Amino acid sequence: MEHLFEKLSLYDRKGIYPYHMPGHKRKSWGMLPKELYGIDITEIEGFDNLHQPEGILLELQREAARLYGAEESYYLVNGSTGGILSAVSAAVPFGGHILMARNCHKSVYHAAYLRHLQTEYLYPGILAEYGIADAVTPSQVREALERIPETDAVLIVSPTYEGRLADVAEIAGAVHEKGIPLIVDEAHGAHLGLTEGTWQNSCQAGADLVIHSVHKTLPALTQAGLLHVNGELIDRGLLRRFLRIYQTSSPSYPLMASIDNALQYTEKFGNDAFARFRFFYERMTEKLSACRSLKILIGNREEQDTGKLVISVKGTGLTGKELYEILLKKYGLQTEMASIDFVLAMFTLNDDSEAYNRMTEALLEIDRNLSEAGATEKAPGKIPSVKVREKAPEKISLAEAWEMPSEEILLTESAGRYAAEFINLYPPGIPLLIPGEQITEAHCREIWEAVSQGLNVQGIWTGRDEDGPSQEISIRVLQEKAEVRRRRNKEE
Repeated sequence: MEHLFEKLSLYDRKGIYPYHMPGHKRKSWGMLPKELYGIDITEIEGFDNLHQPEGILLELQREAARLYGAEESYYLVNGSTGGILSAVSAAVPFGGHILMARNCHKSVYHAAYLRHLQTEYLYPGILAEYGIADAVTPSQVREALERIPETDAVLIVSPTYEGRLADVAEIAGAVHEKGIPLIVDEAHGAHLGLTEGTWQNSCQAGADLVIHSVHKTLPALTQAGLLHVNGELIDRGLLRRFLRIYQTSSPSYPLMASIDNALQYTEKFGNDAFARFRFFYERMTEKLSACRSLKILIGNREEQDTGKLVISVKGTGLTGKELYEILLKKYGLQTEMASIDFVLAMFTLNDDSEAYNRMTEALLEIDRNLSEAGATEKAPGKIPSVKVREKAPEKISLAEAWEMPSEEILLTESAGRYAAEFINLYPPGIPLLIPGEQITEAHCREIWEAVSQGLNVQGIWTGRDEDGPSQEISIRVLQEKAEVRRRRNKEE
């Protein structure tokens, strides 16, 4: 079949002059290479239109559906974010009810806000030794659906950011018993189900809507994604409407070519590439199991996705940020992210043996030094006292809360108030607090600890002194008079 990159390259060599957008006219500009500009076009003759595909883009999307086991697939050029916004909007009526994992990406919350949805949450268990959330379980979903019969759709994350896998097939069965659709944010699982030996993807497991970030775990350019749809529970005309709303009207042809290229590569060389990937990764984790101070999350393929290396620092005397900086500054290894208690490194089929050897040698040396020094849990830094204002919690919808008047106050005075803004570590962009959620003393301490470690906490304002963050950390909360007015109106 015809592939997009080849077609773009051939067109660039034909010498047809562009009297159309984009403004670079396929000529080099500044320091970027001519090859990049040469394949960056708009919707011209012979290159189809992503929002009404009838030619090559239609064929490529059909090929993606075949590879993943979906009925229909759509190219995404606004990343998984555009796919999640479209999927939620098509699956849940305006003002409807969505049952969603609490550890969802912020784009799910944005969809709930835009559609004025009532949100109910599935709270996954915590792997305390590593400080990460586990996957949502089928029993949690069944219990919640019995308790909240008005649910219009369920949304879960699998694999999670840290690689935890859910039993999507059983969850899909539980959701479909209620006659509603299951949406799976599988952004970190674009590699699943494509070759021999990999765990099944959520299309194969029976989900109705599945979102993939092709760029996260396959060799595609950043922002390249896919949205898959199956079954009869989703209005596909409505889904296409929202894709046109949430995606740019000027889709990038290099991005779309990178999706085609990644899937073409996987189709041709995937079995060998993934076998090599698993071999290197499992050999690395086997060697790292010798660590005495650092803890490496190693699970079977049904629980933990290959490629996500979670390194816990609990009890080592290090913080996650400190390990992150040691790996970067001493060993030249840039990891995906640091959290309070762990560091996350990602491996894909494009990593060679050197990538695994360098990480293995670095972590073993760090662990050896920690063990020789006698690792102990670092005493927590001085946390200012938190004033707790006792208030009976009430449910305030995300959409309502984000529109209510707010004020900025000190973090230490916020316990008992209601958040007016998202607060999250970035990466990964999973909210610690969402608008309308009551702030607890535990929230305050977690935010303070994250800031103290130098982690990137979004949605707050900090002062600084020579020793790090000052006590002047502030956040936005709902104005009390607005809360009182809302309560009065509700009672009336």
